[in-house]
This record gives sequence, structure tokens and C-alpha cells, in this order.
Amino acid sequence: MKKLIIVAGAALALGGCSTIVDGQSQTIGVNTSPTGARCELMREGARIGVVDPTPGTVTIDKTKYDIIVNCSKEGYQDASFVNKSDVNAATFGNILIGGGVGWAIDSATGSDNKYQGTVSMTLAEEGDEPAVVSEPEPNIAQSAGEKTSALMN
Repeated sequence: MKKLIIVAGAALALGGCSTIVDGQSQTIGVNTSPTGARCELMREGARIGVVDPTPGTVTIDKTKYDIIVNCSKEGYQDASFVNKSDVNAATFGNILIGGGVGWAIDSATGSDNKYQGTVSMTLAEEGDEPAVVSEPEPNIAQSAGEKTSALMN
């Protein structure tokens, strides 16, 4: 019985670990090239912050919803970036140690989420073609084949 009381007390004490460690808000830095742009941070159609002029920072409340950063500057094309909400690493430890109580607290406060801390964008001059951003295709077959042949030897 004594062990059960100690475990229950530890679980409650560690509950909301992300809330305690990282808090319910986060500062996001916004950089643009060229500097001096106006950037609005939008979440679910509502403006949650403005950086004017860049570079600068804004403090936002954390949630599970992504943030869209829209930047504009006279003489340049508008640019946008989606800052995706991700899971805070402290949440996993909280689930393992504190169980459901801690996770429920973190989830209710938004503390189990995090965003990319710094957003950097390049604004193309008006009349220029916007830069196409593409990621290389991973060569899964080659890397898997190398691992397979190494294991067979």
C-alpha cells in the first residue's frame, strides 16, 4: 500500500511535465531576406502575432494547430511559410512517468506542442519567377539493398 501511495504521489507531482518545463507559450523568430518585411502569423484564420519589421520575434500560445506566416514588402512578392505544430519531446517522458494525468494536463494547456523556433524566408523581387522548392527523392532501394547485402555477408 505504501508503494502505491508513493507511485500515485510521484505521478501527480510529475503531471503536466511539459507545462512546467516548456510552458504554454513559445517565442518564434521571423527573418526575411531582404529585411524590413511585415509578417503576420495566422492560426485558424485569426491573426495571432505580427513582426514588423523583420527580423523580430513574437510570443504565441502553443496549440495543436499549424501557424501560417505571411510576409510582404513593397517591391517584392509575398511569401508564406507553414510552421507545423509538432509534439514536444517532454510529452513522451510525461506519458511514461506520469501517465495519463500529466499528458491530459499538457494537452489541455497546449504544452504538449511546439513550433519551429525560427522561420526564415526569401522574398523574390516583383517580376522575378518565384523560387521552386523541392526535396530530393530518397533512394530507398539503394540504401535498403546495401544494408541487406551487408547483413548477408
